[in-house]
Amino acid sequence: MSLPEPLRDGPAALSDPASTSAILTVDLDAVAANYRHLRSLADGADVAGVVKANAYGVGMVPVALTLAREGCRNFFVADPDEGAALRAALPDAAIYVTNGLMPGAGAAYRAHALSPCLGSLAEIEEWRREAALAGRALPAALHFDTGLSRLGFDEAETHRLIGSAASLAGLDIALVMSHLACSDEPEHPLNALQLSRFKPIRAAFPSVPASFANTAGVLLGSEYRFDMVRPGYGLYGGIPAEGQPNPFRQAIRLEGRVLQIRDVPAGTTAGYGATWKAEGPRRLAVVATGYADGYFRSLASARGAGRVHIGGHYAPVAGRVSMDLLIVDLTGLPEEAVRRGDLAELIGEHVTLDEVADRAGTIGYEVLTRLGDRAKRHYTGGHLGATES
Repeated sequence: MSLPEPLRDGPAALSDPASTSAILTVDLDAVAANYRHLRSLADGADVAGVVKANAYGVGMVPVALTLAREGCRNFFVADPDEGAALRAALPDAAIYVTNGLMPGAGAAYRAHALSPCLGSLAEIEEWRREAALAGRALPAALHFDTGLSRLGFDEAETHRLIGSAASLAGLDIALVMSHLACSDEPEHPLNALQLSRFKPIRAAFPSVPASFANTAGVLLGSEYRFDMVRPGYGLYGGIPAEGQPNPFRQAIRLEGRVLQIRDVPAGTTAGYGATWKAEGPRRLAVVATGYADGYFRSLASARGAGRVHIGGHYAPVAGRVSMDLLIVDLTGLPEEAVRRGDLAELIGEHVTLDEVADRAGTIGYEVLTRLGDRAKRHYTGGHLGATES
């Protein structure tokens, strides 16, 4: 498979790297390696690909094509628009819509061969009516709430559904599923409680594949894996569980261009609000990346948070992060280590996704999905023929 030309390097092709302020490099070989590692952990369970929210901000189509080359045949998106875009790239894949059946949108699901993850009796009735119009059974997953209190059949609906096989007439039930609330906390008691609630549901559908585990759920143990696992975050290199080493390869690198370097005397303030003041002579660099590019404003130095890796060294953020720019303190680095035009690593091998999330007071999922479209996207690996950055 090959990508359409406009998708090779994201929203805008990386035609002249020197003129690029911020670069987001996506290592599709790392995504593929993470998928293979998850498959090795899955005890023979099918490993699906969760590519909702533009593959967590990384790029849905390039990621999905990479996973398909690794043998992935089942994909999860959040809504039918994402599903339609994915269907255009993967005509033969099974595509599940986790937000369920949007009211009145059944024809769109049918047109793009999308399988809703049904989570209410009202959705079942609407999908059955769509099946009657189609003159054939339509595929769907059944989504049961076992403790997240979000989407899915509640306890009363679950008992009613299990007790009435006729309510599913006209549907091709391809999957029964639930979703863990605390899988990133391996010792949390809700994990075992949810498992105990899901097992009898799974037993009520013995001939239907069952799915329960996300990335962190895969690591909880074999009894959580069932027939299909649904990793997302781990595919992109995130740490799936608290207090554990990261078994996955970092798949992204966000870099910003150094625009200017200046020496300032003691007492000089930097950034909006003058929240940072030089305690002595300092050397500062201005980097062409800001919160419009997904670099969190909460990484400002007033909170002692942000740092970048540049010229082989770490340098802290100085002052507030603005929309297009941030300032870093180069004081103490060798003068020749950083030059105008160099790239600073904001997220990558040295400043990991989860470190940035922790310093920003959020989670890596949000860091990924907040990456702006302005950074030029550069895909490497994955048989795309892209030039290495």
